[in-house]
Amino acid sequence: MIKVTIAGRPNTGKSTLFNGLTGTRDALVHDRPGVTRDTISGTFAARPYSLYDTAGLEKARSGIAADSTIMATRAIEQADAILFVVDGRAGLTGEDMEWARMVRRKTKAPVLLLVNKAESARRMADVHDFYKLGFGAPVLIAAEHKRGFDQIYEFLDGISGFNAADDNCDDNPGAPTDTRIKIAILGQPNVGKSTLVNRVLGENRQIVRDAPGITRDTVKIPAHFYGRDIVLMDTAGLRRKAGVTDDVETLSALKSLDAIEKSDVVILVVDATRNIENQALGIAARVFDAGKILCVALNKWDLVEPELRDEKLLKLKHQFSNSFHQIIKPMILAISAEKGTGVQNLFKRVYQQWDISDASVPTSLLNRIVERLVALRQPPMSRLKRPMKIKFARQTGRHPMKITINVGGASDIPESYTRYLRRGIATQLHWEHLPVVIEYEKSDNPYD
Repeated sequence: MIKVTIAGRPNTGKSTLFNGLTGTRDALVHDRPGVTRDTISGTFAARPYSLYDTAGLEKARSGIAADSTIMATRAIEQADAILFVVDGRAGLTGEDMEWARMVRRKTKAPVLLLVNKAESARRMADVHDFYKLGFGAPVLIAAEHKRGFDQIYEFLDGISGFNAADDNCDDNPGAPTDTRIKIAILGQPNVGKSTLVNRVLGENRQIVRDAPGITRDTVKIPAHFYGRDIVLMDTAGLRRKAGVTDDVETLSALKSLDAIEKSDVVILVVDATRNIENQALGIAARVFDAGKILCVALNKWDLVEPELRDEKLLKLKHQFSNSFHQIIKPMILAISAEKGTGVQNLFKRVYQQWDISDASVPTSLLNRIVERLVALRQPPMSRLKRPMKIKFARQTGRHPMKITINVGGASDIPESYTRYLRRGIATQLHWEHLPVVIEYEKSDNPYD
């Protein structure tokens, strides 16, 4: 799979082009320049190529802009092909010339020059000026409207030897599915999410600074860690709505919450040196409601005084246990992302829970467990003073674990009894750390 990097100065439409080629909204798009900071990866919707969206190249010597440019330069050096994007309305700029020279200096990969925002010829600058960049004939595109993409595919297919006519996914029903565990890293700003991602990757892939709000996009990064192929999803920090006044931060937060739905497991990173706020509990609630496996990573544990650790850990477990009845035992693990302490154990436990949640329980075993639970504690009478009869149970889903119980007579079983059954089933099957859903199915009465 060839690696294709989108490069250029800020605000030329690189992220819009990334979204158009991948058929997603993974890249954050805004009129403000410099919104993209980290390098975002994806796969072409119509081709088996990897695509990387980079931050706008800037001449900064320090700060976030400098870090972003370093990351972008690294992606250019590692690419098999470059899509160099310029703004057709603004015309050729000195920055375009400088960055074109940098690209030629850093890589021998073929470059396709894309003149974006070419919807209207009347609003275009002189296209012939772009020949000065030294990348040959410019290709006119309108990334927002997906115009000109055919020439991009033709350019890349010539490099890879890919033949779209021979590639028919419908004729290949046995094509392998993606079995990688998708792990979203969530939390409030500045708790160490990107530091944890870098620790797992073993490189400074994500920008890390001692300030909140550095990460803006949800960045998906394939990785192989502790014996498993995974996809890490580094997200922007989530703050209370009252504290969010910037529209870019609002868009970043929406992408972070969307990562919950697209993940298999969520690692909620909290700062061990601070008190756990309701905001962290609110994030956990969303994870539970989505039926995802949750692991709370108590980061910066090395900075907590040893004599305070037991009390802090116990208090945190009580907070989560009392807030969410769906989870019998919240999985809370202490780590130090900066030093690497506890990180391997964190992922070992995550993998264990994923394997458990991927299994199917024999129906006979499940019914024996339910029968014992009912024998120990009979269901209460219904509101109509009629007995509730639990007849049969079966597993009907995974991720989350779903149990459907067939009931006779009245079916308005109270939530308190459902919690009793959930706790009993989860304990017997070692599902204490997993979200478990119980649904009821009323038996048909043959005499009705």
